[in-house]
Amino acid sequence: MKLSKSWLQDYVDLADLSDDQIAEAITQLGFEVEGIEHTGAPQLENVVVGEILSRDAHPNSDHLGICQVAVGDANGGTKRIVCGAQNYKVGDRVPVALIGAVLPGDFKIKPAKIRGEASEGMMCSGKELSIGDDHSGLLILTSRPEIGLPINDALPEGDVVFDIEITPNRPDCQSHLGVARELAAWFRRELRYPDTTVPAAAPARPDLLKHVQVDDQEGCPVYTGTVVAGVKVGPSPDWMQQRLTAVGLRPINNLVDIGNYVMLEYGQPMHAFDASKLGGQSIIVRRAREGESLVTLDEKDRKLSPDTLLIADAEKPVVIAGIMGGENSGVSDDTTDLVLEVAAFRRQLIRATSRRLQLSSDSSYRYERGIDVHMIPEVIRRAVHLVTTLAGGQLCGETLRVGNDLPWEREVTLSPAWVRARLGFEVSDADQRAALEALDLLIVRESEDDAGNAAWTVRIPSWRKDLDRPIDLVEEILRVHGTAKIPERTVTGPGLLVEDDPVAEFNRAVRSILVGQNFNECVTYTLRAKADVARWGGESQVDPLGLANPFVEDQSHLRPSLVGGLLDSLKLNQARGNAVSRLFETGRVFLPHKNGGLQECAAVGFVIAESTDAAWLKREPADFYTVKRLIESISELTTAGLARQPHLATDDEASAGWQDGHATLQGNMAYGFTARYGLLDLAQLKALDIEGKVYAGVFAILPERLGQGGKRSRYQPFSLQPAALRDVALVVDESEQAGDVLKELTKHARKAAQGFDLEDVSLFDVYQGKGLPEGKKSLAFSLTFRAADRTLKDEEVNQAFTKVLEQIASKTSYTVRQ
Repeated sequence: MKLSKSWLQDYVDLADLSDDQIAEAITQLGFEVEGIEHTGAPQLENVVVGEILSRDAHPNSDHLGICQVAVGDANGGTKRIVCGAQNYKVGDRVPVALIGAVLPGDFKIKPAKIRGEASEGMMCSGKELSIGDDHSGLLILTSRPEIGLPINDALPEGDVVFDIEITPNRPDCQSHLGVARELAAWFRRELRYPDTTVPAAAPARPDLLKHVQVDDQEGCPVYTGTVVAGVKVGPSPDWMQQRLTAVGLRPINNLVDIGNYVMLEYGQPMHAFDASKLGGQSIIVRRAREGESLVTLDEKDRKLSPDTLLIADAEKPVVIAGIMGGENSGVSDDTTDLVLEVAAFRRQLIRATSRRLQLSSDSSYRYERGIDVHMIPEVIRRAVHLVTTLAGGQLCGETLRVGNDLPWEREVTLSPAWVRARLGFEVSDADQRAALEALDLLIVRESEDDAGNAAWTVRIPSWRKDLDRPIDLVEEILRVHGTAKIPERTVTGPGLLVEDDPVAEFNRAVRSILVGQNFNECVTYTLRAKADVARWGGESQVDPLGLANPFVEDQSHLRPSLVGGLLDSLKLNQARGNAVSRLFETGRVFLPHKNGGLQECAAVGFVIAESTDAAWLKREPADFYTVKRLIESISELTTAGLARQPHLATDDEASAGWQDGHATLQGNMAYGFTARYGLLDLAQLKALDIEGKVYAGVFAILPERLGQGGKRSRYQPFSLQPAALRDVALVVDESEQAGDVLKELTKHARKAAQGFDLEDVSLFDVYQGKGLPEGKKSLAFSLTFRAADRTLKDEEVNQAFTKVLEQIASKTSYTVRQ
């Protein structure tokens, strides 16, 4: 929010304070000062007020003129200046940059010949003096300052604008008056309130407004309409235009500017209707009807839903409540009669409508954070005072109001001794009282607590709804007393030895593995676009993961996978020419539960792209088994036992984003974990403008599975004895998975090995073709036997191997290939 220093000085005396002192006070009060801007013209030497005495045509140009300009005796009397502007006439007074002047942008004025004619200076536009954006013509000084006067003395004095960040719990400071109240408390100075005197009201004008009706009392607890007749639309006075411009608003006319001025003064939005455009001389606050629309002041046709709160007349909607008015009822140059709206709307409703329509305004910003409904009568008087003062007109009748006064009576009791105990250092009772009273937190009763200490009952003003506990008042006392006064002390505290959260431990272990494999870590948003969710989770996950009121379209859904964000990072690095091919992320993913609701999972995802690094030694490219090994290494950090899980068949939707036949799925969320890995769909990568093949893996597990204690790895001594190897080839159905065959063979081999160990069973060959029946394939395995205490003899190994072959033949459908 931008604050004008000159505006603040209307309410609190800051004249003797530097800009840095004010900024420091704002910071100490708990608000961040993001910047300080100085408006107005910079200090300009040799730029003076001149008067155009004559204007002659240029002999060599049809658009240039040769002017005689009086600049004052002290500056050389009269200067001959060639000028190309067309908006001036003889007798106008304008800024004149004399020879030797240096204008903003380091533009130096020198004697010159323009189309063969001498020019002894330059008449200036507002943009050339850095006091505006208008470069279409000269800056005409309508106030006609003295000829030869330095231009800085002739132009309005500049302002200082503080750009500050208001925390969401302080809606009372969304205004100049609110921040002035804070500064008055800090500097212990008097707070001056705006002039709210209004003239006596003329008789009511039911021909302009006869009826105000609120159909949604919950959405609009208070609505007021005030009639001012006989106004004259025109430009705002210079002081108001300068203040609005300084804080970033464009002046329009006196009536519109008054509404914006009061909003920035009090933090209470208001709206002005042209009374002649209200059908039926009525105002009705209601929800939108099906199919209704409204062209708002930004000239966009807004389609309205029944959830939208409207201000309507007897015939049509005229305002989206609390957000923006419609073109069909706004003030124009022909307006003579006004209806001023000042109202309170439920902030949750305004926030939801603003997001749904993707329409935000200064009004919605304030309504979303909350306004002080008890300030409405004073705001009405202030607005009427400014309208009748600056636009003429006559207040007509009483303000029409719907909605009862919302009761406000909040008191908080605390004791000064308790405050000192919470602060941890000495602050006297007098200093505590002064801090509270400086913030209008008045002590209305004094008593004693159970311990015999003084106790104060403090009345909370209506604009401080954030204060409802004694500890809140401790913070207020400290803010105004000054955090810089907290004495320095050595902090001591007991060391607490506790185990970290299992998810944090898992993430650290994953980082250790992947960073050791030359991966770079990414952090991406948990919210993704709808198309991204459909791409990596399937269409069935789109609706369960959608947000009711997303901030922006490309962050409308919770993510079911980490792959989308990682590919965004990969694409960005490829576009920038960064030779980064391995990326990973740890974070949360969300998966729909079969019984409804969502499961929040701890997850790790990684991608491996084809390397574009021009290294002297080419590394072996990644493949399916590269990502399989990484996924299994990650799963071994948990109790999932992924290596023992079968590879599951998936339908087209479950395989969304993955290359058919080159990726797999293991695990199931019914068991609390799942893993998907392999090659990403090449067509999808091409559509995303990502170069080359990309292998990826995602492992997701429920957090409670991470908290389950698994078996701790223990050292097992290895045997120094030689191993005995035996090979066997089994003929199986071509649809049989090698992993299932390996498990079956391992089971029988382990039973057959008596007195020694089966150390390993590994697949080393797959054959399908000539010599085998159709629909069959041959899988060749190597079995490794070893004893811990001796060298195995061929007889005992052969005996065990024969048993294995007999078991295979009798108890499986496999055939031993001869």
